[in-house]
Amino acid sequence: MKREFKIGLMGIVALIILFFGMKFLKGVKLFDGNVSYFLSFKDAKGLSRSSTVYADGFDIGIVKNVAYDYDHPGNVVVEISVNKNVKIPHGTVAVLDEAMLGGCTLNMTMGPNPADRYMPGDTIVGRAANGLMAAAADVMPKVEQVLAHVDSLIQTLNTLANNPSLNQILANAEQVSANLNESSQQLNKLLEKDIPQLATTFNQAGKNAVTLTDNLAQIDLQPTLNRVNQTIDQVQQATLRLNATDNSLGLLLNDTALYGNLNTTVNSATNLLQDLKENPHRYVHFSLIGKKAK
Repeated sequence: MKREFKIGLMGIVALIILFFGMKFLKGVKLFDGNVSYFLSFKDAKGLSRSSTVYADGFDIGIVKNVAYDYDHPGNVVVEISVNKNVKIPHGTVAVLDEAMLGGCTLNMTMGPNPADRYMPGDTIVGRAANGLMAAAADVMPKVEQVLAHVDSLIQTLNTLANNPSLNQILANAEQVSANLNESSQQLNKLLEKDIPQLATTFNQAGKNAVTLTDNLAQIDLQPTLNRVNQTIDQVQQATLRLNATDNSLGLLLNDTALYGNLNTTVNSATNLLQDLKENPHRYVHFSLIGKKAK
């Protein structure tokens, strides 16, 4: 009888140790007085029991249970167990951030007022984070558009590569490159030979200009200017005499009566010559035989 009792007692102790061992392995702290809160999500995103709960990135507890909310279809209720010393203010949001390689992380974004807080057993609103996977989902349509353009570009390149005139274009490009190389060599020769000669010529012309300037600077221009002034004075005196009436040229240019007389004389001479041509017998008398004797 004692043997069976000992065996049964050992079995009970083993079950108790197994129960608490499993809780310990799940991360449940059995003797620290944790408290529970409930979180409401539209999508649990693969959140599992014993997942770590973070508050602003710090470990404060674990996920105790994940269950579908049958009373409110479309929602999932998550029970979390956190340290009793953690005060969760109103305005706190539970955020599910989906990981790249599967699973997700539960982070409590604490509210601003710690005096106004949730009580254990209250339900806290949760939401999904716009993390890397959400951003990747937004980027995928753009990536598909880019891939379509890339595919079109590749087809265009294939068409161009299969074009038989491509070899001719490349040959022409090679010929152009060779011509440019030859032109570059000729330009180098020009720079090496002709440009220095031109520079020497320009330098000589500059020296000649300097010499001419020096020679001009050495010329005494004052006598020449004096002679020019004297000539101008003489021209002015001649002009004054032409405008005056005390000389023949002045009278001829300024005396209208003299001009009229000269004009009349010229007209009379012209008329006399005209009459002489028309009636020469009036002015000249001659005989081919001669006069008879009286």
